[in-house]
This record gives sequence, structure tokens and C-alpha cells, in this order.
Amino acid sequence: MTCNLMPELTTFIPLVATLALGTMSPGPSFVMVARTAVAGSRAHGLAAALGMGVGGTCFAAAALAGLQAIMLAVPVVYAVLKVFGGFYLCYLGARIFLSARQPLLLAPTSGSEAGSLQRAFLLGFATQISNPKAAVVYASVFAALLPHAFGIAFAVVILLAVFAVEAGWYALVAYALSSEGPRNVYLGYKGTVDRTAGAILVALGVKLVTSVHRA
Repeated sequence: MTCNLMPELTTFIPLVATLALGTMSPGPSFVMVARTAVAGSRAHGLAAALGMGVGGTCFAAAALAGLQAIMLAVPVVYAVLKVFGGFYLCYLGARIFLSARQPLLLAPTSGSEAGSLQRAFLLGFATQISNPKAAVVYASVFAALLPHAFGIAFAVVILLAVFAVEAGWYALVAYALSSEGPRNVYLGYKGTVDRTAGAILVALGVKLVTSVHRA
């Protein structure tokens, strides 16, 4: 039994470490969680982080189920993912950019708090799911590092680790950027920060959409 578990155990640490490095690289997810934590509250940032974790887990589950094989066999699937993801990032970036001059309400009423946290969670989830590169990262890393045969228990452990890495990293981002210092900096430069963040998201979205044509 020990011998059967060895291939799974020896691949677990490098697999999780590789995924962690990919998660911590800057991108639209980082921009969204950071802005949510600073502009809203620590609770909103943590809700968005949970959304990121669930979205990443969905991609990991799809990769384990054979997403890479599907995208290789039917390239149009990947193209459709890129187009929809690109348009969503453009939409999200445009909303942030156009709202840059609007005053920020930092204290939501108690009646709307639950719904607001739910929106933050859904925003995190949608931002993660709209990024097809995440699907490619999970599929590629799993294809390269997973053993050829593994049990259901090992797959469950991998999915739990993915959630811990994704949600844990973005929770750290939310916790750090929701403190008073970063919040005051954001409030002082809200217009510039929002326009910059919005422009970055739109640029990433346009890059995704146009990459389909180049391919």
C-alpha cells in the first residue's frame, strides 16, 4: 500500500507549489480582489477571495476530468472561452473606469450587507472563471505533474489544496489591503487608481479576444 501511495505523495508538493506560483502572479484576479478590499471592506475582500477559491477549484476539477483533452480535440472550445472571458474583462474594466469619479460609500447599511457580500463573492467567482488562462494552467500543470493513475481520495486532496491556495492567497491580499493605510491611499487617489485598474482589465480583455484571431 505504501508503494502505491508513493507516486501520489511525491507529486503533491511540487504540483501545489507550481500552482501557488501561478496564483500569486499579478493579473485581473489580483486587481479585482485588491480593489474590492480597499474600496469595500475586509469582509468584502474575503468574500471575493472565497469566490476566487471556488472558481479555481472548478477549473481544477474540470482539468482533472479531462479539460485539456477536450480543448486539444476541439480547439473552438478554447477559442469560445477566450472570447467570452475577454468580453467579460472588458465589461468589468469599463465599469471600474467609468465609475472612477463617483464618490465611494464605505459603510453599507446592515440590510444590504449580506447581498453586498454575496455580490463580492460572485464577482470573484466570475472574474476567476472568465480567465481561460487559468484553465490552461491547471490542465498543463496536471498533465505534467500528476501521476498516470491516482485514486479518488488523492483527487479530492488536490481540489482541497487548490481551494486553499487560491482562497488563501487572495485572503492575504484582501487582509493586507483592507487596513487603514492602504484604504486612505486609495481614497486619496481613487480616480487614478480606478482608471488604471479599469484600463488594465480592458487591455487584458482585448488581448484575450484578439489572440483568438491571431491563433
